[in-house]
Amino acid sequence: MADEIILETRELIKEFKGFVAVNDVNLKVRRGEIHALIGPNGAGKTTVFNLLTKFLIPTRGQILFNGRDITGERSAQIARRGIVRSFQISATFPNLSVIENVRIALQRGAGMSMQFWRSERVLDSLNDRAMQLLAEVDLQDMSHLMAVELPYGRKRALEIATTLAMEPELMLLDEPTQGMGHEDVDRVTQLIKKVGANRTILMVEHNMNVVSKIADTISVLQRGQVIAEGPYAVVSQNPQVLEAYMGTAENQLEGAHG
Repeated sequence: MADEIILETRELIKEFKGFVAVNDVNLKVRRGEIHALIGPNGAGKTTVFNLLTKFLIPTRGQILFNGRDITGERSAQIARRGIVRSFQISATFPNLSVIENVRIALQRGAGMSMQFWRSERVLDSLNDRAMQLLAEVDLQDMSHLMAVELPYGRKRALEIATTLAMEPELMLLDEPTQGMGHEDVDRVTQLIKKVGANRTILMVEHNMNVVSKIADTISVLQRGQVIAEGPYAVVSQNPQVLEAYMGTAENQLEGAHG
């Protein structure tokens, strides 16, 4: 079912010594969609991600994955269920080749984690799948390069490939275009759209132009609360959203709309 809810939060709250960083957030992420969580700096986007992946424990509220309450589970259990956050497993090894980085991620996914003593023949059996993943992120021609040699945008593509190697049921992408120039932003945006064609992605993103092109649903956070939700055409016309971005994003919104 296209409408099936894969991830849901119910009245999610996170307080830090009296400061409410996440305030009564109710999210519903539908299977097969790209769902974007956006908002100005300090809105609580990354805190929500940290709650979902158990880097932080909720003060109150529930998190459900495929209808099962996972609020009390640890970070490793969440990952085993198939919720994989890009940086969790994608801190690339700079002095290994591109294909070796993907192969290590495949080893983790296959329960062969860090068994470097295995024979080359066993590890070479992972090469075909590694090359498939590199082709999916347009890195097949760079498989022999050291990760440190990749341009910044291509490093992010490698991170996405290593995330895909874990066979995630739900991919969490945290600011995937942060710090990029225009050309890299466009490339990574198209890449996310491509890999999201038959997957479910929840992404934190600050760039409204990016989410306008690829997100099916957008949730806008301000001061820890969801102030608007829906497709871009609806969210971009919301007066609260325009006000939250204090004019600077009003231009962004209009620019992206045009």
